[in-house]
Amino acid sequence: MRQAAKKSRLVFALVAASVLLGGSGARDADAAGKTVIRYGTLAPAGSAFGKVLKAWSRSLTKETEGRVELRVYSGGAQGDERDVIRKIRAGQMDAAGVTTVGLSLVVRPVLVLSAPGVIESYEQLARVREKLNARFDEMFAEAGFVLLAWSDAGKGRLMSTLPITKPSDLRTSRPWAWKDDPIFAEFLKVVGANPVRLGVPEVYPALQTGMVDVVPASAIGAVALQWFTKLKYMSKDSFGIVLGATLIKKEKLEELSPGDQKVLLDTAKRAGLALDQVVRRDDARAYDVMIERGIEVVDTTPFRPEWEAAGKETRERLTGRIYSESLLAEVQAAAGSR
Repeated sequence: MRQAAKKSRLVFALVAASVLLGGSGARDADAAGKTVIRYGTLAPAGSAFGKVLKAWSRSLTKETEGRVELRVYSGGAQGDERDVIRKIRAGQMDAAGVTTVGLSLVVRPVLVLSAPGVIESYEQLARVREKLNARFDEMFAEAGFVLLAWSDAGKGRLMSTLPITKPSDLRTSRPWAWKDDPIFAEFLKVVGANPVRLGVPEVYPALQTGMVDVVPASAIGAVALQWFTKLKYMSKDSFGIVLGATLIKKEKLEELSPGDQKVLLDTAKRAGLALDQVVRRDDARAYDVMIERGIEVVDTTPFRPEWEAAGKETRERLTGRIYSESLLAEVQAAAGSR
């Protein structure tokens, strides 16, 4: 357990940031003129996401004949998603793979994609991406960023130390809510629970001490971050898809020649498609692994009307504050969830 704790802390260590980054916000190129794209992610290097990033980096270097390098800082080496986005804006980093929480620090309304009851299946997700991709591209462009590729990180489930079958069970628990995520925090307020607001790096220690006893996560995420070692129960049904994307600062992209920009965009899209396939496969496997390791599955379907009612109220409370009514309606119509 000591080793697991050490690993978790290392995965999200912030102390190495100043050493790893070095340099200024000016163009990061070596003596031969190679452009380096500094890319941050919370995903551990050995995870499915980390492996796809390595393959993408190799393809990018090969297809630009060495002119462009994707230098990946994985495992949260540059901090939580808030830290990475801040560093991109400051010119200390160039790109990142983040969840909707990180994306929302650039374009707040993107959180509509994580609103409860809106996107609950991969089929719905595919329809939303197809129909609304151009609109989100425009939003990020206005903020000075380019969305290189969408990705997802598995099916979101509730995991806990005590069984959670209905929303009211959360009232007597200590549920974690990502401090930059207003969606789940609002849901908890709707059901009368008190969220414990923490950054991702703080979750594992909080599970160790009992400060937190419920976490929303995908199976693949819980295994990669070793959270599952401190949990006993997991919801059978998914409460949505954990969404994210890779984005790059527009100024950095424009440093590349038109030909190299095209290569970056093409290889990013291929990496995104590969990631979807690998993550969905590995998320299903991780779910089975957790069960094999003794995690008990909790059936929440008898109380589904209560979960849906709480989700609906959460969406309504956030409309006008986080996203517009028209954007919510567009996403719901595209997903077929209305």
